[in-house]
Amino acid sequence: MREQREKKARPNLTEGPITKTLILFSLPILLGNVLQSLNGSINAIWIGNYLGEVALAATSNANIIMFFLTSSIFGIAMAAVILIGQHIGGGRVQEAKKVVGTSTIFFFALSVLLALFGLIFCSTILDWMSTPPDVKEFAMTYTRIIFAGIPFTFGYNLIMAILRGSGDAKTPFYFLLLSAVLDVALNPLLIQGMGPFPKMGIAGSAVATFFAQLISLGLLVIYLYRKKYFLRITREDLPLLRINWGIIRTLIQKGLPMGLNMVVVSVSNLLLVHLVNGYGAESTAAFGVAMQISSYVQLPAMAIGGAVTSMAAQNIGADKWSRVNRIAWTGVAVNIGMTGLIVAVLLLFNREVVSFFLPPEGKAIGIGMHINNLTLWSFMIFGIFNVIGGVVRSAGAVMFPLLVAFIALLLVRIPLATVLSHQYGFDVIWWSFPVSFSVAATLNVLYYQFGKWRQARMVKRPA
Repeated sequence: MREQREKKARPNLTEGPITKTLILFSLPILLGNVLQSLNGSINAIWIGNYLGEVALAATSNANIIMFFLTSSIFGIAMAAVILIGQHIGGGRVQEAKKVVGTSTIFFFALSVLLALFGLIFCSTILDWMSTPPDVKEFAMTYTRIIFAGIPFTFGYNLIMAILRGSGDAKTPFYFLLLSAVLDVALNPLLIQGMGPFPKMGIAGSAVATFFAQLISLGLLVIYLYRKKYFLRITREDLPLLRINWGIIRTLIQKGLPMGLNMVVVSVSNLLLVHLVNGYGAESTAAFGVAMQISSYVQLPAMAIGGAVTSMAAQNIGADKWSRVNRIAWTGVAVNIGMTGLIVAVLLLFNREVVSFFLPPEGKAIGIGMHINNLTLWSFMIFGIFNVIGGVVRSAGAVMFPLLVAFIALLLVRIPLATVLSHQYGFDVIWWSFPVSFSVAATLNVLYYQFGKWRQARMVKRPA
């Protein structure tokens, strides 16, 4: 009877209306992504206003380190989402619990090793990054505390992956909201030493993040056990808290290519920044603002891509391939609608949005508006590439989407922007966005239609 009640309470992504389910599932992911971006921006404002540019530069160095660390586990967490989703879709709850048990031990061990490594070699890492001497002392203080909090960061990412794989996107968002509110509220209190809180300077900002993540993670675990979440590890499940090398192999083999996708995007953006720097400070400033704006524009595509991955994984596990196909094209349509609406609003108020970041006088604001006019609409195409790639990856076919990203962003975008901009002018850099996204979307759609991705396997099918 209890098992039947638990089964009835589980999120089910293999039945019901696809469009409604997709929108309701992707909205918490989208809001969570927006929340994380705003959290980082607000904390930067606190640090910049209270401690100045040197402290802000120190946090930027730490954020670069954390980006690469989170990139390294992003793919593995996504592999866990797919693996759990396929097991849940196929009704193999005990197999899903094995993934949870192994992932818990693996993420915990990895996070502790990385935290110790960072604490011991923090100074050396900052030297490798050519951190300026006047920034390094601030950076050391901030980065060491951030490294100490890695187990909580990894723990939250793992639980978020488990919940999304089982079809629950709301619960991670609620506790992410709690973490963000705590972080934003504690930052000024601990930086300045307001009320009963000690004045800690830049260490206060890192400590605020540390405790926000610790409290949020602890309350999330308590909540899941009180709700009797069906994938929780009970006393009877303790033998599952062990390393299953078959599961670890799958998580790494399928996860690393997905993590490398983020690295490809980062390298492409760094090369573009290097190219734009050659056109002067105003162009660089305008490009930075345009990229800040586009980082919000692409959030719907990222959220819908994550949602279709979870939905398609469960339906592949349930062997409902016609529903997988409907999920794919519904995801494309929802992405075009959501992204298109945001783009239309931003272009309608283009000057107002850009002037929020740049002074009204000077050339930079005009350049920023021009970049928006040429690039923002192309993120609808980026969404097609991302959504179809998410469906393909949900089957376990992870290499082709990585290859497509490499071709489009490094073999098409960068040579196009570099070579042709010298011949045809500055605008070619911005046209490289729709061109590269179109190449990526076309290749992913062709592979989706004619490739052998449906034959990929994350888990062995029962005989």
